[in-house]
Amino acid sequence: MNTLFILIFIFTFFPVFLYKIFEKAGIPGVKSLIPVLNYWEWNKLNDKPKWWFWMLFIPFINVFMVFLMIVETAKTFAKFDLGSQALAVIFPFIYLPYLGFSEKEKYYPPGKRPKYKKSVAREWIDAIIFAVVAATIIRTFILEAYTIPTSSMEKSLLVGDFLFVSKLAYGPKIPNTPLSFPFVHHTMPLSKYAKSYLEWIKLPYYRFPGFGHVERYDAVVFNYPSGDTVVLQRQNEDYYQIIRHEGRQNVWRRYDVTARPVDKRENYIKRCIGLPGDTLQIIDKQVYINGDKAFNPPNMQYNYIVTVRNNSFTNKSFRRFIDKMDITEIHNWQNGFIFPLNAKEAEMLKKDKRFVNVEVSLSPKGEGNADIFPHDPQHFNWNRDNFGPLYIPEAGETVELNAENIALYRKIINTYENNTLVEKNGKFIINGEETDRYTFKQDYYWMMGDNRDNSADSRFWGFVPFDHIVGKAEFVWLSLDKNKGLFSGKIRWGKCLRTVK
Repeated sequence: MNTLFILIFIFTFFPVFLYKIFEKAGIPGVKSLIPVLNYWEWNKLNDKPKWWFWMLFIPFINVFMVFLMIVETAKTFAKFDLGSQALAVIFPFIYLPYLGFSEKEKYYPPGKRPKYKKSVAREWIDAIIFAVVAATIIRTFILEAYTIPTSSMEKSLLVGDFLFVSKLAYGPKIPNTPLSFPFVHHTMPLSKYAKSYLEWIKLPYYRFPGFGHVERYDAVVFNYPSGDTVVLQRQNEDYYQIIRHEGRQNVWRRYDVTARPVDKRENYIKRCIGLPGDTLQIIDKQVYINGDKAFNPPNMQYNYIVTVRNNSFTNKSFRRFIDKMDITEIHNWQNGFIFPLNAKEAEMLKKDKRFVNVEVSLSPKGEGNADIFPHDPQHFNWNRDNFGPLYIPEAGETVELNAENIALYRKIINTYENNTLVEKNGKFIINGEETDRYTFKQDYYWMMGDNRDNSADSRFWGFVPFDHIVGKAEFVWLSLDKNKGLFSGKIRWGKCLRTVK
């Protein structure tokens, strides 16, 4: 049965658990069974304004309103202590019928309810609980604030940008690990490695309907696909790349390694370049989708090898030049530097007589790189600048499996779609059955950073499953330059309050 239908059914008929409470309040219990009317009568029972009832029609906010109504119902039975109200919220399917059926529990109608004066401490506790629950619902299902930690999307998004990400754009997900410390991701505050979540309860993946679908060139926030396993002492590095370089046995001996559920993997932001069913290829840095040149964002950057003419700059004037160009990453290269530049900036430097040479950094075709997906140079001699062609899997589509292409789909079959895969004598056994075909269960996407040569993206770790998609980056509300002081340009005023394009 469809999960959304089940959730709607539970929500619609939740007041049935107040059947006996209705009767104690002088309301026919049968009204608790009638959709919409049951909530109207429940709101009247609690003696709350009509706007409480209308708030029940706002998705996700209505969940919060039901929690409030449960607490208010407990109060009609003179349950003012925090413990009783917590029991009512956590175990409503048991506690509400108990209040209704128990002869010891008395319902107090409006005007006759006992007066209760909260202490200052209780006022603060209630306010904090209210704020935490409300913020958690908004953060989980509607809108979440993120910050940009790396330069992979420069100059479209800058390091230090604070942005809002819409969960409603593609549909909010039910958390896989609902038992977690509020407002942190995967690690407890003031600790290095302590988990901020408990895995006593693990919920299956489910996504509510959204306002739209992932579209090409959207700036998308997603859970890092290769973050299923993490080296705790090197959390900013890809576990699988560390393994390729240092060997699994050595890594597991030297470090602490842990696994993370999907919703607790690092949040990445990249631009969606390839959609399910597309064929993608990169030729000399230019991306092609289904044989056509892909759109290049206006601020897209590549690395350029730049040679400076002798005595053209002092250290101070060079620093001013870098600040003016808003270049955040500089690397020494032989007798020059490597600058990330967009096309307009590169042309500007080429015309500047202070520079001898401005040449794009290019990995030529045929120069394979084992760090590039699918990490099989024997069959896929690809690099970051010359890559593919590659088919991006679409739900319901079937591919043939063979020794030449299994590297492309091994992680999809095993990790993303939870199958057992055994490779033996050139044959494939999936879930105990020998086969040479595989049908994809979900859609996959191809994500790349606008700062193309300084972005750890799909070229390095492959496809992004749809169940890893978090939301769409919509709006930058604040932009801070980490290299400047509060009174010397810390706030990038010209970059604040802008939409993400």
